[in-house]
Amino acid sequence: MADKVKPRRDPADWATIRRFLPYLWPAGRPDLKRRIVIALLLVLCAKGIILTIPFAYKYAIDHMSELEGALATATLPMVLVVAYAAGRFGSVAFDNIRNIAFEKVGQDATRELATDVFARLHRLSLRFHLSRRTGEVTKVIERGTKSIDSMLYFILFNIAPTIIELTIVGIIFYTMFGWELVAATAVTVVLYIAVTRWITEWRTKLRAQMNDLDGTALARAVDSLLNYETVKYFGAEKREEERYGSAARAYAEAATKSDNSLAHLNMAQAFITNLLMAGAMAFTVWEWSNGNLTVGDLVLVNTYLMQLFRPLDMLGWVYRTIRQGLIDMAEMFRLMDTEVEVSDKPGAPALVVRKPTLVFDDVTFGYEPDRTILKGLSFEVPAGSQIAIVGPSGAGKSTIGRLLFRFYDPDSGRILIDGQDIAEVTQASLRAAIGIVPQDSVLFNDTIGYNIAYGRADATQEEVVQAARDAAILPFIEMLPDGLDTEVGERGLKLSGGEKQRVAIARTLLKNPPIVLFDEATSALDTRTEQDILATMNRVAKDRTTLAIAHRLSTVADADRILVLDQGRLAESGSHAELLRSDGLYAEMWSRQLAEGEDVAEAAE
Repeated sequence: MADKVKPRRDPADWATIRRFLPYLWPAGRPDLKRRIVIALLLVLCAKGIILTIPFAYKYAIDHMSELEGALATATLPMVLVVAYAAGRFGSVAFDNIRNIAFEKVGQDATRELATDVFARLHRLSLRFHLSRRTGEVTKVIERGTKSIDSMLYFILFNIAPTIIELTIVGIIFYTMFGWELVAATAVTVVLYIAVTRWITEWRTKLRAQMNDLDGTALARAVDSLLNYETVKYFGAEKREEERYGSAARAYAEAATKSDNSLAHLNMAQAFITNLLMAGAMAFTVWEWSNGNLTVGDLVLVNTYLMQLFRPLDMLGWVYRTIRQGLIDMAEMFRLMDTEVEVSDKPGAPALVVRKPTLVFDDVTFGYEPDRTILKGLSFEVPAGSQIAIVGPSGAGKSTIGRLLFRFYDPDSGRILIDGQDIAEVTQASLRAAIGIVPQDSVLFNDTIGYNIAYGRADATQEEVVQAARDAAILPFIEMLPDGLDTEVGERGLKLSGGEKQRVAIARTLLKNPPIVLFDEATSALDTRTEQDILATMNRVAKDRTTLAIAHRLSTVADADRILVLDQGRLAESGSHAELLRSDGLYAEMWSRQLAEGEDVAEAAE
């Protein structure tokens, strides 16, 4: 059963917000909670100063308007002006100290979320990873994890303080100027929020479309660069440019629409706020002309509205940011909520291997419901034996390896190791008991030493060197200027096929598992390198249970027993000599490969 991706939902719904809240108030982290409390207290201090300094400005103006030129009487206005400037500096200082206190909270929340997503992706099945584009997945994770920091910041330090400031300014306006100014301010704020929300909803759809196209463009770029050699082989540079260019053009068109919608939003917001400013100033001037207000009151109203407009202007941007953050986080949470196809049963014990026997018991499996690959396959691999699996392409050989590692679960039947059903034990203990040398030994873009040491996390340098020696790659490493510190490049492409295989063998030797799977480990190598690798593989196979999946029959002719698959079923089994005598499918394949070898030899002559 495939990993099921949860259906899309409204990104602003409460489910997404509830998923976000634990990162706002992290459980088990009193140090981070203290930082949040300190940051909130600093916000209140900053707001207290911001709401007080307009009065200093007002009283300074009123006092100056009453002066008759005596220099001595200018002392109070000077003090008030200095206090006004000091208050503005204090507000900025408190804001920045708040940022310092909160920074660790935001970074820790981002780290925790990114780690959770990364761990979740590794728990998903091979089927999921084969069906998703790597570039697209990484983009979803990048946008989702980055959004949480901004979400925390804006909710704590913009929305909440703005609500506080609006409330207190409303009280001050009502006390000093009456209900008219309060009503005008309230209507303006409601209208501003309504227009902002309406236009932002329109922009949200454009932004979602832009994200999809951005992910498509990135996925095409990553896919093309990972297949750099294939592109070169077929001279398809122009084709790849056009393919990426079409995605980039679609993204550019969507981005243009999104940016244009932002211009419309900014103009609408500016019209509403300046309409309030004009009305409030006109009201104050009218009251001043009637002798009800002073010049300082005009300055007070102007200062409060200017201070209010700044968070109001920010409120539109913050709303858009939060909406976008919810979209990005909803997409990431949707990825996290993908149901795991293969999971450990509750309380599953670890696999204990005393005798590394392997049994496939009437196993049926298909990647798709309407396409069965293995059809009631049964065979046994005794402890310490060397068993080979051969058969035509599509017979199900590589599927056996994937089932053995439990990348998938069989549709029916059982797979047993030392009498234990692998579906009943933990996946970690199962994979610890099996080593693999695959056909395409993909290496990390790091050093040779790192790639060998990947076989066991606690390996010492001496053990890494010994594994390289046992895999017959140490002489090659010692010839390199940087030795084990030599970089292997993306996917190990700086090494030859034989060198990569030896690194993979050394990695498996370091792991030291009781069961080893060779999945067509020499099929991509030349004859000479193949013989060298086979000699190394034979040394690795000693004292271990080995299962070799092979295409070239000559590489497994000396196996203890050969299993011949045909269309997902066991067609024949026996030693090389026995299978040749039976004159069945194996004998036919052997004859064909001998004939092909003779044709190649004649062509070479």
